[in-house]
Amino acid sequence: MAERPLAADPFRALREAVAVSPTNVPLRVALGRAYLDAGRHADALAEMKAAMLQDPSREDARIGAGEAAFALKREAEAVEVWLSVLHALDAAQLSELARVAMRIGRKGDAQAAYDRAVQMDPAMRDLALERGLRFAVVARDAEPEPVPEPEPVLPRSRPTITFADVGGLDGLKERLRMDIVLPLQKPEIFKAYGKKPGGGVLLYGPPGCGKTHLARAAAGECGVHFQAVEIQSVLDMWLGESEKRIHELFEKARDEAPTILFFDEVEAIGAARHQLKHGPGRRMVNQLLAELDGVHADNESVLVLGATNAPWDVDPALRRPGRFDRVVFVPPPDLAAREAILAIALRERPVGEVDLALIARRTPRFSGADLRHLVEVASERPLTDALKTGNIRPITTTDLVAALERVRPTTVEWLETARRYVTYANQAGLYDDVARYLQTTG
Repeated sequence: MAERPLAADPFRALREAVAVSPTNVPLRVALGRAYLDAGRHADALAEMKAAMLQDPSREDARIGAGEAAFALKREAEAVEVWLSVLHALDAAQLSELARVAMRIGRKGDAQAAYDRAVQMDPAMRDLALERGLRFAVVARDAEPEPVPEPEPVLPRSRPTITFADVGGLDGLKERLRMDIVLPLQKPEIFKAYGKKPGGGVLLYGPPGCGKTHLARAAAGECGVHFQAVEIQSVLDMWLGESEKRIHELFEKARDEAPTILFFDEVEAIGAARHQLKHGPGRRMVNQLLAELDGVHADNESVLVLGATNAPWDVDPALRRPGRFDRVVFVPPPDLAAREAILAIALRERPVGEVDLALIARRTPRFSGADLRHLVEVASERPLTDALKTGNIRPITTTDLVAALERVRPTTVEWLETARRYVTYANQAGLYDDVARYLQTTG
């Protein structure tokens, strides 16, 4: 039996393209459509909303957002989105809009959508819906108010992992301990030197290198509240709502201080304003700036962590003192970290003689995600043998070495992009850590 290649991640290329160019609206719409086709409706809605914020005129983004919202049973939101592009809907979509609008009490909108659907395609006639609409005309004064959508609940926790669960990267962990952990653990000592606990730290580096894992580990070291902010919980298509949600997030964090507030893909809400053609994105950046160090913002004991794969797309004002004034490069895992990650990835699998040190030496610039993928590919060989013989064969060094022929580090493209910024746009020294990493690793 021929060895079967591991199924590829169908969204990987699009996700990486969006990470490199987060303001590319057609790319976001394409990723959102791919998520829709795969049934990942929450991810699709987040991407379509991001596209709408950057370019409100994109009808395909609004149509896609409506589809995702319908699938998620967020009917009031779906109706509002599709009504904004009524002229662009086909007959089937108009019919669906009419039925849902009727169900939530939007009878006038249901009538308009239904009339248009039948005009486009007489096969869309629905006698039951017509009877309901006729009754609604008689009983218009009794029209009920639509039930508002509940606000999204944001995850809040006290992480149980610590830096002990992060292999290698000792220098980076020591820096994060000084920047994040100790100010919250020993605020009186830091105050004696005029330093308040809190502030902002921006983690940046290639995708898959553990920025989120490090953020959770730092919170675990402190033993404080950790709130991971999902971008889709902030982005909203209605004017002023995104800014309101950002403000509410910070107010909640201030009430529960000491707290770590973590924004992943921070460039999605803090993109460089010169790249934003439309008002909503610029207003979000301004709101984030105001919350970080505004006149009325008391963020003592509130530490704001941001993570990004594209620091060059983050608004420069966010990196000024008082905001994300500590910028930390999270590189691909070092030798010790690679060995630890491989050991963890193999832990739940049958393992024979494996020279982890050898594999770690042969995987420079592999991200943590790349190393886990390498183990997945390596497990295909013994799995194929087991299917033939019925005997479970353990994974060996030979399997991992063979997998290296098929797996390449995904950080190379990011590092090449970073090299250009190091060479041509490092006047302020922002990318000095990247420069040292590139020099050290050749």
